[in-house]
Parts: sequence; C-alpha cells; structure tokens
Amino acid sequence: MTSAFSLRQAFEAEQIRREAERRARDEAERRQQEQDLSHAEELFDALVADPAFLHAHKLTVDWRRYTVLLESADFRIRAYFEAGQARVTVGDKRNVAIASSPAPMKSEEVGSVADALAVVARFLADEIQ
Repeated sequence: MTSAFSLRQAFEAEQIRREAERRARDEAERRQQEQDLSHAEELFDALVADPAFLHAHKLTVDWRRYTVLLESADFRIRAYFEAGQARVTVGDKRNVAIASSPAPMKSEEVGSVADALAVVARFLADEIQ
C-alpha cells in the first residue's frame, strides 16, 4: 500500500502551519503594543491639557513609551500600559534614600484610559490635601 501523502509533505505542511501561527502571534503582539502606546499617549495628552493646573500644583508630566509619569517633589504617580491594561501606582518620594524610584504605596489595575485618568486623579487628590 502506498501513501499519497509522504513524510516530507507532512513535515513541510507542519512547518508552514507553525510559521503561519508565529506570524499571527507576532502581528497580534504588534497590534497590542501599538494600542498600548496609543493609550499612553492619550493619557499623556489628557494630563498636559491644563498647564496652569500642573504649574499651580508644581507637577511635571513625562511620557516614556508605555509609561506616563505625573510627579511632584514629594510623590510620583506612574501609569504603565501593557496587554490592554494600565497599572497605576503612586510612590512617596519623601522617604527615598538612595533609590531613584520610590516604592509604590498604592497600585490599581484598570482597563481603559478613562479609568486610568480617574485613578491618577484619585491618587493625586490623596497626595494633595
């Protein structure tokens, strides 16, 4: 009995299938990274929209790829976008001895830019009393 489908053909078919799966994963990851970057940019734009407010409260805003930072001399609020989520943390800079980054005091994970902005505002209100 002869087989119409050889080992070589089966192997090559498997290689093609795996390559297609790899390409699909790579494309999905690229799209997710683009979305995360876009969300970080959207949050940054919302935070810098009112320079007078920032100046009045002595706040600075910085954006580094997937991370948006809102800082004062006393605290740092950080929003990091990854895999469609944002992790927002606040750290106290007043008790930082040597480390360049304050340890997070509070952290919350959210699923949208609007929710991230709300958490940033809540953490800011907690810090500015």
